[in-house]
Amino acid sequence: MNTPDIFWSWFTAHSESLTMLNDLDEASRKSLLDEMQQQLTAYCDGLTCEVGEQTANGRTLTISAEGDFDLFRYVVELVDNAPDIDWWEFIAFRQPKGKNLRVVFDRYRFETAKMAFLQLESDEEPDIIGLRVALPDLPAGYVPKTDDPEGDDLLVGVYVTLEALLGEFDCTTLIGYVDICPMPKEPFKAGFRPLDDLPEFVEWFKRKVNKE
Repeated sequence: MNTPDIFWSWFTAHSESLTMLNDLDEASRKSLLDEMQQQLTAYCDGLTCEVGEQTANGRTLTISAEGDFDLFRYVVELVDNAPDIDWWEFIAFRQPKGKNLRVVFDRYRFETAKMAFLQLESDEEPDIIGLRVALPDLPAGYVPKTDDPEGDDLLVGVYVTLEALLGEFDCTTLIGYVDICPMPKEPFKAGFRPLDDLPEFVEWFKRKVNKE
């Protein structure tokens, strides 16, 4: 395992090419990004990175642990040791992408404006959020089958959607359990809330837990 300085030394040496990524031909761009991922893996296997689009302020480099909490400390260590490089901002963990999202995962499409959630409370884990997520396209009476790959893919897609709403850190550290169900005929009478309200609910939950 390399130290953060080794990764950042490589990055600093290639920062100009990475800044001008769009000007490279496809083969050169792929080779450079592959080499950066190899450098990141040499620092900590399991981390990934994403280069943001170029703006008037430059680019961002987001370091992710792919939701693996055991690797979070390596993300923090790496970003805390990042150098000051013109036109670059370094970000720990994938950030929330806003509301009214359309997320594609495998063959599934998730639209947060058409989804809803219900909090599932647990006396054993009061500081963790359980969620039941209602999907509009599931048939009435849907029950996931044991060892059903299709159901597993659908649930993973819901997790990906939740991460896009909440960001990697909150999704990993606060969401402890998720299941899915068909959308009730009258979801709000059944206690469900629009999924786009989840970020505000999570902020309220964090304040509530910190007070207790």
